[in-house]
Amino acid sequence: MKKLIFSVALLSAALSASAEDHPLWMRYPAISPDGTTIAFAYKGDLYSVSVNGGEARQLTTHAAFDSHPVWSPDSKKIAFQSNREGSLDIFVIDAKGGAPTRLTTNSGSETPIAFADNDHVLYSASLQPTAQSIIFGDNTFPQVYKVSTKGGRPELFSTLTMENISIAKNGDILYHDKKGYEDPWRKHQKSPIARDIWLKSNGKFAKQTTFAGEDRSPVWTSDEKSFFYLSEQDGTFNIYRRSLNSSSDKQITHHKGNPVRFLTASSADLLCYGYDGEIYTVKEGGEPQKVNISITTDNDAPSLVRQIKSWGATEISVSPDAKEVAFVMHGDVYVTSVEYTTTKRITDTPQQERNLSFSPDGRALVYAAERNGVWQIYQSKIKNEKEKNFTYATDIEEEQLVKTGITSQYPQYSPDGKEVAFFEDRAALRIVNLKSKKIRTVLDGKYVYSYSDGDIAFEWSPDSKWLLSTYIGNGGWNNQDIALVKADGKEVHNLTNSGYSDSNGKWVLDGKAMLFQSDRAGYRSHGSWGAEDDAYIMFFDLDAYNRFNMSKEEIELADANKDEKEKKEDEKKEEAKKKADEKQKKTGKIEVEKVKPLELDIKNCRDRIVRLTANSSHMGDAVLSKDGDKLYYQAAFEDGYDLWQHDLKDGSTKLVMKGVGQGNLQTDKDVKNLFICNGSSIKKVDLSGFSTKDISFEANFNYKPAEERQYLFDHIWRQVKDKFYDPKLHGVDWEGYRKTYEKFLPYINNNFDFQEMLSEMLGELNASHTGARYYASNSALTTANLGVFFDPQYQGDGLKIQEIIKRGPFDVKNTGVTAGSIIESIDGEEIKAGMDYFPLLDGKVGKNVRLGIRNAKGKKMEVTVKAISQGKLNNLLYKRWVDRNRAFVDSISGGRIAYVHVKAMDSESFRTVYSELLSDKNRNRDAVIADERHNGGGWLHDDLCTLLNGKQYQEFVPHGKVVGRDPFNKWVKPSCVMICENDYSNGHGFPWVYKELGIGKLIGAPVAGTMTAVWWETLMDNTLVFGIPQVGCRDMRGVFGENTQLNPDIEVYNSPEDFINGHDTQLERAVKEMMKK
Repeated sequence: MKKLIFSVALLSAALSASAEDHPLWMRYPAISPDGTTIAFAYKGDLYSVSVNGGEARQLTTHAAFDSHPVWSPDSKKIAFQSNREGSLDIFVIDAKGGAPTRLTTNSGSETPIAFADNDHVLYSASLQPTAQSIIFGDNTFPQVYKVSTKGGRPELFSTLTMENISIAKNGDILYHDKKGYEDPWRKHQKSPIARDIWLKSNGKFAKQTTFAGEDRSPVWTSDEKSFFYLSEQDGTFNIYRRSLNSSSDKQITHHKGNPVRFLTASSADLLCYGYDGEIYTVKEGGEPQKVNISITTDNDAPSLVRQIKSWGATEISVSPDAKEVAFVMHGDVYVTSVEYTTTKRITDTPQQERNLSFSPDGRALVYAAERNGVWQIYQSKIKNEKEKNFTYATDIEEEQLVKTGITSQYPQYSPDGKEVAFFEDRAALRIVNLKSKKIRTVLDGKYVYSYSDGDIAFEWSPDSKWLLSTYIGNGGWNNQDIALVKADGKEVHNLTNSGYSDSNGKWVLDGKAMLFQSDRAGYRSHGSWGAEDDAYIMFFDLDAYNRFNMSKEEIELADANKDEKEKKEDEKKEEAKKKADEKQKKTGKIEVEKVKPLELDIKNCRDRIVRLTANSSHMGDAVLSKDGDKLYYQAAFEDGYDLWQHDLKDGSTKLVMKGVGQGNLQTDKDVKNLFICNGSSIKKVDLSGFSTKDISFEANFNYKPAEERQYLFDHIWRQVKDKFYDPKLHGVDWEGYRKTYEKFLPYINNNFDFQEMLSEMLGELNASHTGARYYASNSALTTANLGVFFDPQYQGDGLKIQEIIKRGPFDVKNTGVTAGSIIESIDGEEIKAGMDYFPLLDGKVGKNVRLGIRNAKGKKMEVTVKAISQGKLNNLLYKRWVDRNRAFVDSISGGRIAYVHVKAMDSESFRTVYSELLSDKNRNRDAVIADERHNGGGWLHDDLCTLLNGKQYQEFVPHGKVVGRDPFNKWVKPSCVMICENDYSNGHGFPWVYKELGIGKLIGAPVAGTMTAVWWETLMDNTLVFGIPQVGCRDMRGVFGENTQLNPDIEVYNSPEDFINGHDTQLERAVKEMMKK
């Protein structure tokens, strides 16, 4: 929702109306067919204004987000999109305003496209394609539906995806296509995925544009012999006119820089469009005219919203005495009492703070903060000596410790409290001396690489002389190590030195050993993507290693046989600890413990590694008890992360707590209590009996929407500048684009618009894997599915089943329901002709639904099935698509050619391909078609190419009988790979490698160059996410995969008619090619 529910709001002006004479970020302008009025979206509401400009009229005032206005042909009604009922639905309103009527009810998202006539609206939605079509059944290719302006059951208008439809008087349709996934706001690309304009006339399709870049938004001219459209032919979107079935254009506008968007036309060819956040009109042959608009509206955007929050903690740091917990919530730092809800706010900024660390004396906190456009290190201290705790402190002062102007993060106090270490530029490990403020580098940045914030770490040794750090050595990003770094910067030792991935090094047993995680023994993904970890311990002390390996009995015997000197030393230590505890209890002051310098024996440390966990798992964090007898760790064996205890002496493993999340584990100094933050709440676990206490807090939070959006905008701009794979940012003027888009911020008051503006800016990079996403809360009940195809031609009462989908609700039990049966009622509610039945399925995913059925023979019966989600339906449609392709290949090849489909570049897909390809059914066929069309990526190229590139070199022959061959785990016969425009990321990478290695031919349509690794960063407002393509893949000729088109050896396309009628020309061509082998 664009307007917030809040306890106290301070508005920048009183609740009176305010006038904006030159508003910006007016989106989706649409001119009425009669040419008198323009409707547009602004700040989440709809407005209309005369084509001559002036005072805009507010049409909607709901707290929801309203957008995408579309005019009826008679200019009397406007259809639009709104989330006022929870999901994005279609509504219609009188052109002069009034109460809107809801037209669609499915819990998915719908977007209006056009009016089919004065009484019906066309809109797009991802439900399911027709049974006959070969359209891939996921959300990439939405269908077009038609619904009455009075509501009712939507009718399928087009199973083929058609965007920006324009309908002529004779019914001919212009539209632009969608060939696959790419961010819709990407600009400047010339690639196979770019949109083209098509004409549908008398059921036949004709492509109207051939420019390699984007052609969009066609609108008919008044004589319907030509059309206006948007194209990037001159480098940015402008308006062109083209005659039907012609190759010549006339350019109408010549705007520079920003794109022309949202082209519409009146019936007299007055064109209306958006440019640079404003609205323009133009007549062919004339100059564009800006529509000067003023808007008077209630000021509904508070500058400050005061809230009290008791959830939302994203990271924690426990005080040395374990009486306080510092935490970050929505980018601000707080400290709360462990026993009470009293909470102290430490920072109050619209920017972001994170990476907390308590000082050893508990009187200071250090953290990273991104202010003035750069992450730097700050320290907050209790100023009054008489005050012992942050929670109750009255005077806290903040100091900037690091002022380098270079990204500085992950600060951590040395145990002696004299220094703070941190990572600079996400790479170099540096230390600042708190007394002198001098900074030194102890580990060169070339040995550390951070892919995503939070994936590198270090930890001080107890004596403050050493650090354990993330380390990649030379080129070891894919198999990182842990280094031992001397705090004076003079020594670096690679401790793990392994071809596997080792991480999360922690000092344990008073610095005599290191606890760490490694995938060296765990289940490794059958493909390249991911592996399971175990916890290990590495010893730097031979005596500690020998003691660790003793049994409980041997330890008791060794303790009993200690000489007097050893016993006295133990007693002395215990007495000193007791005195320190008593003094701290009396004075409330935490004394910093003095630690003897460690003597580290690292010469043979890799020979002193012990695996601690009994079972490999997807691990979170881990801690070791003080005496080293018990390991506590997070592991995901099922759905989420649970807390486990493994007793290292008796070998038992115990589940301590379910659903703890993956946040870091912290303990008190004696490891008697464990503190866990699961990304929202904080818990304390008593490790003696596993009792759990919620650490409740009441945090005063000042939400400043406009200031926060400004910060997030700056953060994204800087992140791209720092992390984009090409340091030259594809040659774009990134500083200039910052100014271009920053000016829109004062005119944006909701995340729908904010996400779109961010995507427009990120789209200037002409890069894959970018743009912003907004995951709005959806309060609507989810609409369930029944797992069937309904007959789209049936007009009577009920719903006529055209096909029961294999593996679906009707197929997994004996219902007696067949194709031709009619569903007459759902849970007792009759379904009349034309009735919208979606509400009858709302909230019923995973639940039994009672259906009244009249079967094909006219017999009536009741059947109960378990309804499924849209996601499960899409998976059924995918399997059906593969089944049809496999049957088609078997049919026309006579069983000679095998067919496998690679759904995604992950382990599950690889296992499916491996299982099918090397099965008894397929391994002796003549060749295989490896179809990777509609593959969205992952990381599997090397495994797939290795699998398909086998060369037989021997047979297994017991007693004259051939029983197998080598290699038995690879395909050794001819293959081809099928590709299409909807292959993305590693869906581009795999066929590129396949072709590069000369394994076989690529067949199908060209693929856009998108082989780049991305980090999708979740922002401080966790409903917003954006992408940075930050690791480029460069071939041995020096050419990056990004924006390098991959062409097939045999180029063949499926036409719109093919998609609709169910004929796969690409697959047919692949079979013919492989039959030649």
